[in-house]
Amino acid sequence: MTERQLPVTRWGAFVVALGAALWAVDAPIRKPLADLLPATSIVFAEHLFLALYAIPVLLWQRRALLSLSPRGWLALFVIAWGASGLATVLFTAAFRIGNPTTVILLQKVQPLIAVLLAAVLLREQLPRLYWPCFVAALAGAYLVSFGRDVLEPLWLLPRERILTALLALGAAALWGSATVLGRYVLGTLSFPTLAAARFLFALPFLAGLALFEGTFVRTFTVGLAQYAPRLSFLALVPGLAAMLIYYLGLRHTRASYATLAELAFPALAIVVNWLTLGATIDIVQLAGFVLLWTSITVLSWIPAPTPASEPRPATPLT
Repeated sequence: MTERQLPVTRWGAFVVALGAALWAVDAPIRKPLADLLPATSIVFAEHLFLALYAIPVLLWQRRALLSLSPRGWLALFVIAWGASGLATVLFTAAFRIGNPTTVILLQKVQPLIAVLLAAVLLREQLPRLYWPCFVAALAGAYLVSFGRDVLEPLWLLPRERILTALLALGAAALWGSATVLGRYVLGTLSFPTLAAARFLFALPFLAGLALFEGTFVRTFTVGLAQYAPRLSFLALVPGLAAMLIYYLGLRHTRASYATLAELAFPALAIVVNWLTLGATIDIVQLAGFVLLWTSITVLSWIPAPTPASEPRPATPLT
């Protein structure tokens, strides 16, 4: 049975919501670690634990991996280095500087970026109302970023808020690109194999980045030596388990329903971050998130146009 023939089931949206809810336990672990360790050390250590999953899977699926075309390999390394490596470093760095709830809410721009990149890279036609939704989502993201300070001139806004927004949106852009490139690679690899490859192939990039920053040794002597239980939980629960559960549900539900089910993530994150980290958002930020999410939801319910060329399997890489 191909990806397109997988049946839609009633429990699909529930499984999507379960996987999304697991992401909400990320911030209470990542934020305190970000205050103690460099972002690169945290992400490098996470990927060392994720290699425990990746190596057996890639050995088992080595024939499929070796069947990738040169373009497929290029897409795979862009996903691994950009989305699994650099994007997670930017995401973690944003946690150190700003409000983790703001960082999480800004990740909801990913679908808009993915749709735009699909039009550029895969020659897919943009859905109707894409640009109005895009403008509304940008307005929502601006409100989420700056809250009650939104009417202040840009040069008077707190620098930490500007930097937090730039780091969070940079991570969202890289993860959005992984969605598009992942659709290309999924023509050859299954999602569990693609996930394993992105984890393992990100390690050389992260090791090199840690060496460049001078944090390579600290990753082992401080990070893994003192915080291994927390780092392993971060990698294997809100990281690996949440991703695989989310994808399992996504294969059996409509994209428009999945968009609604994903509300479990920000809704739970707002509560969890408030209870565990004391992180709150103001009413303007909440209104911005409602505007952002409404734009994404409207876009997801618009019938997809006929693509300009034969599309790749449409399963997103989250």
